Amino acid sequence: MNTSKKIIIIVSIIVALVVAIIAGRMIINNIIQKKINEVKPTEVIAQEVQKLEFYEKIETFGTALAHQSFSIRIRKTDLISSLDFDKNLMVQKNQLIAQLKNEKIIAPFSGRLGIREITPGILGGEDSIIATLDDIETVKVDIKIPESYLSILKKNLKIKANSEAFEETFIGTLDAVSARVDPSTRSILVQAKIKNSNYKIIPGMLLNIEIVYNEKTSLGVPEESLVQQGSRTIVYKVIEDKSVVITEVKTGIRNYGKVEIISGLNPGDKIVIEGVSKIRDKAQIKLINK
Repeated sequence: MNTSKKIIIIVSIIVALVVAIIAGRMIINNIIQKKINEVKPTEVIAQEVQKLEFYEKIETFGTALAHQSFSIRIRKTDLISSLDFDKNLMVQKNQLIAQLKNEKIIAPFSGRLGIREITPGILGGEDSIIATLDDIETVKVDIKIPESYLSILKKNLKIKANSEAFEETFIGTLDAVSARVDPSTRSILVQAKIKNSNYKIIPGMLLNIEIVYNEKTSLGVPEESLVQQGSRTIVYKVIEDKSVVITEVKTGIRNYGKVEIISGLNPGDKIVIEGVSKIRDKAQIKLINK
């Protein structure tokens, strides 16, 4: 066999192998694609991206104080008649609290009447009754804040307050900011006023305080819709309610399970909020109701 025939045979074999490899890969790809098409779409829950309220906050705590207080001390021997000090009654301004032999005790403002001290020899004995009248429709809280927040603190910032005693959140404002920093603690004293129209907050209660600042309206998504991939933060954006694509986003403030989206999404975009761990880029999905 001469050299030219050998070359032709070798080339033919190589061509046949290449054709066989290409054909094999096409067959395998067809089989894989068929299997993919047979896979049931993954069920997920999606939600449109909306504008939400976001803010930053300074978290601290303080003790509730009455807006104003009036102390009452009555010698029992001088008392003719009085309101029942044991019932924590609400009294109105100018209402008669007690009639004494030589004078009347009139409420200087509206508030809650109550006993301040109960000790032998004072209330329980034969000497005196000691009580208070507290104006608590609005309560005050004096708070010390680190001086590093001085540029943020200003009058009328929103205040959110809550107590372990109630699930309710009470709303107020920052009423005053001290003109001096305490050099021993490097803190500045501020006073908050909190609305207490239902009179649930009483003087002496410990309140958890949030001083709210940098309030704004921005696009936001649920925290659970975000996936961290190395240095990237991504979401799965829904395409025509049938599939998803990975979309990189830049995030901002986080508030109570919601995350601000600075870039990467637009109002009305639909993203997966439940089921993100079960899907991949370009996966087929089926939307279900929450």
